[in-house]
Amino acid sequence: MKPMKKTTASQSAPARRSLGEGGFFNLRLLIGLFIVLAGVFLALAGLGTFSAVTANSAQAQQKPRIITNSTDPLVPNGFDCSKIYELGIDKQENLRAGLIMIACGETQGGSASPSGTFSQFIQKLLPPPLTFGTTDVDLISPQTDSGTNITQSETYATTNPDDPNQIVVAYNDSRGRLANPINISGASVSTDGGTTFTRLTKGNGQSPFDGTEGDPVVLYNRPTGTWFTVWLDTGCSAAGLGGYKSTNPSDPNSWTHFCVHNNNNIFAPDDRESGWADNNPSSLFFGRMYVSWNNFNVGGGALFVRYSTDNGLTWTNERQLSTTFFRDVQITGDLATGDVYVAAMNEGPNGGLAGPRSNKIYRSTDGGNTWTNTYTGPNFAPPGRVNCGANTYFVCMYPDSNLGFTGYWRHMGWGEPAALNGVVSLVYAQHGAGADPGDVFYIRSTDKGQTFGAPVKLNTDTTTRLQW
Repeated sequence: MKPMKKTTASQSAPARRSLGEGGFFNLRLLIGLFIVLAGVFLALAGLGTFSAVTANSAQAQQKPRIITNSTDPLVPNGFDCSKIYELGIDKQENLRAGLIMIACGETQGGSASPSGTFSQFIQKLLPPPLTFGTTDVDLISPQTDSGTNITQSETYATTNPDDPNQIVVAYNDSRGRLANPINISGASVSTDGGTTFTRLTKGNGQSPFDGTEGDPVVLYNRPTGTWFTVWLDTGCSAAGLGGYKSTNPSDPNSWTHFCVHNNNNIFAPDDRESGWADNNPSSLFFGRMYVSWNNFNVGGGALFVRYSTDNGLTWTNERQLSTTFFRDVQITGDLATGDVYVAAMNEGPNGGLAGPRSNKIYRSTDGGNTWTNTYTGPNFAPPGRVNCGANTYFVCMYPDSNLGFTGYWRHMGWGEPAALNGVVSLVYAQHGAGADPGDVFYIRSTDKGQTFGAPVKLNTDTTTRLQW
């Protein structure tokens, strides 16, 4: 029996040398490629930064004070740009406010990032993100958009309590950005419990919501089986709140117009509305519907509520909750008691990361007739990493100088209230401990919003990753 043959150093050396040379060559190639790509990236980023700085400098030197050459229907000629902060335009969320800020040179409009191609290349090298839940359902069906106005955002969904298969989702929809009248609102309807949705489109290629400027709310009035969408509405004295209603939401031609509130000051409009409908047959206020909003024509954004006692036929009952600006976060109600709550936020004198923030709760126990500020929470530091370069009143979750301005993904810490059987809950975001830029917190009241317990942090990680 022959002994097992041993591999000698001389026999194995060529193989090792071949592998070593190949590995070293590949490593050198990868390092060289990385250096080249990094150089290209830095050059592009530098070019983008230089261009942005140059543009901003020119913008600062040539900043117009009176708009005289606007062709945009949302940016009227004759507007005095020095009135932006006096009118609270920097605090408003509506599209018109953003476009006025751009036209006045107070912020920079969107543009393609010079490093976008490189970023896409890097993203392809990274592992795919985690996927949660089942397959996403496309609301924009059929998809017929083309050109530049193809963006949808900010959804609001409501289910029919008597037919859970019927769901209406409203959203901002830019396809009617240049329509006459303007129409940047849209909705999709499901009749199979959300498995599929059909986008509402009339024969002219637009949604049923002519003259509206987005910011969606969807309410269902149970006594009459009527759906209500509420928007920023030019048909309600140019800058008010209104919308369209229908008993057959799948038919785009069935929606008819109504107004909640009239406001004729397009520079100090109604803004950031929310809504709630009391659909409990046992409630003393069954069928009553409520809409809250910030009215920038009063007190620089005072908080208001209007409610309808005749199933949305009229909206004449108006109540002013504050004399100055507190952000309308969300209105909600207790289906067991019929009490109504408005969650609001004090964003501090100038917003931004300086804050401070504090939560506020307003409550009505008589169907919206009278309101009490039952709770003002302690001050807390706002979540976020940087003040948004596009508008420093708002805070951005992520910094990115390659966009031509600082920061993206705007958020102020606004949360979501809920109420049932006298228990009121509020979830919101604030700055975490130390260098942690954001955590999600929960507070709970067991006495109808009068007092709240200590905040409980919902995210359990011990990192400095941002949650909101």
